[in-house]
Amino acid sequence: MRADDDAHIAVPDPESDPESPDPVLRLHGVGKEFFGTSVLRDIDLTLLPGQVHALVGENGAGKSTLMKIVAGVHRPDTGAIELDGAPVSFPTPLDAQQAGVATVFQEFNLLPDRSVAENVYLGREPLLRGLVDRRRLHADTSHLLDDLGLTSITPWARVGSLSVAQQQVVEIVKAVSYDARIISMDEPTAALAEQEVALLYELIGRLRDRGVAILYVSHRLQEIYDLADTITVLKDGNHMLTAPAAEVSPDRLVRTMVGRDFAGFFPDKPADTVPTDTVPGEVPGEVPGEVRLALEGAGNQMVDDIDLEVRAGEIVALAGLQGSGRTEIAHGVFGIAPFTRGRMTVDGQPVHVRTPRQGVRHRLALVTEDRKSEGLALGQSVLANARLVLDAVLPRASDRRARGIPGVLRSLAVPASTVASAQDVEVQYLSGGNQQKVVLAKWLVTEPRVIVLDEPTRGIDVGAKRAVYDLMRTLTAEGTAVLLISSELPEVVAMADRILVLRDGRIAGELPGGSEEEAIMALATGAA
Repeated sequence: MRADDDAHIAVPDPESDPESPDPVLRLHGVGKEFFGTSVLRDIDLTLLPGQVHALVGENGAGKSTLMKIVAGVHRPDTGAIELDGAPVSFPTPLDAQQAGVATVFQEFNLLPDRSVAENVYLGREPLLRGLVDRRRLHADTSHLLDDLGLTSITPWARVGSLSVAQQQVVEIVKAVSYDARIISMDEPTAALAEQEVALLYELIGRLRDRGVAILYVSHRLQEIYDLADTITVLKDGNHMLTAPAAEVSPDRLVRTMVGRDFAGFFPDKPADTVPTDTVPGEVPGEVPGEVRLALEGAGNQMVDDIDLEVRAGEIVALAGLQGSGRTEIAHGVFGIAPFTRGRMTVDGQPVHVRTPRQGVRHRLALVTEDRKSEGLALGQSVLANARLVLDAVLPRASDRRARGIPGVLRSLAVPASTVASAQDVEVQYLSGGNQQKVVLAKWLVTEPRVIVLDEPTRGIDVGAKRAVYDLMRTLTAEGTAVLLISSELPEVVAMADRILVLRDGRIAGELPGGSEEEAIMALATGAA
């Protein structure tokens, strides 16, 4: 920690400011250990009614543990919690909920085949003569929805039929149904597309106007500055900074989080991208290189008439709203949902990829958007996960290429202790950023010619994001073609050489890298 401007800075004590509302929740000197390892040390936190308090830090900083202490999942080993100025203890999450403290975790806790009303009042259904009073159940839920100004959701709608954003709203409505005065939100926009974030922003604004205190955890800096009144930074379990959001610049916030100067969020684009992995007959220094992946009139059940090229040393981004067909193109390329029409070539050779196994053999790689359910075997070791594709698809090359796994992990800035014990550490115990690096390592050891990255930085901290961006630059410098899918427009604008915007399963237009976000959204929404 730096001795000057990165030192601990505290917000003025609310009790000393006559215009400030009384704190609804205060944590004093909270600490927590797991198996003798300290994960939180001497944490102070004050939540005020009607304010959004952002809790930020790298993966592994202690944010989730602190949230779980507030939620009653864990009990602190040291320190105290005060609710409305009185000492309180939450032995269980139910005790916290009954005290008006609710938490909306990143993984939804909803039953998809039940209605909105049944989910909101699950286990607390109103009864009439020993049976569920469905009229009152729907009326109470309708009142909650109306009170929050939510007109796009009905009490009887099946949760499984709702969008991800609407399901997120149902989780928040469920929290409000407990008369919650404090709501903690863990990465609430992680699974939302750009246009769906507005719905969450609107709901948070209504909750703030009602006097609800919101503890907001996010890795997206734009959201923090859009929503937060106060920011608290944790690093390695220590309380580094608490200050009004208006007084903390983005550069200073990042430096405090990662503990070092951060020269911009994105690496600069090289002046000239000269692939080192050229093909015979290619002119040295030609920018970009030969076409690695090409689609001509490609289509399947979700997309149609897709024409695109990705060249060696090039990053092409697919942008668009959720459901526009971005991921479906990735699945078509990799053989998960094969193209049923059109033509696909890899390094100039026509290919028919009908399965992921065939995709790997054509030196294609796909980093899926959901690393936990699609990209990792959580109960297996780091090494076992890194070898998954080699052992399943390329057994002849498995042992030779597997010897390079430790080096690949180190190049991705995976901690030395994790690399050294890769055979024993289960990936479920790694931070989100390091889990994503293991997913990347799994594909890098296959030496792909084309790599498709679907939301590669979702839910990881700024330090891990920078490692992914640096990797992308390294891959293109080596002649790999990168097809990037991202809902974060700043990421698309900064990293892509070209941007293809999709709408309703078709390419709506092409823009150069560095284009304005408004131009991308205009094409994505049909306003252009």
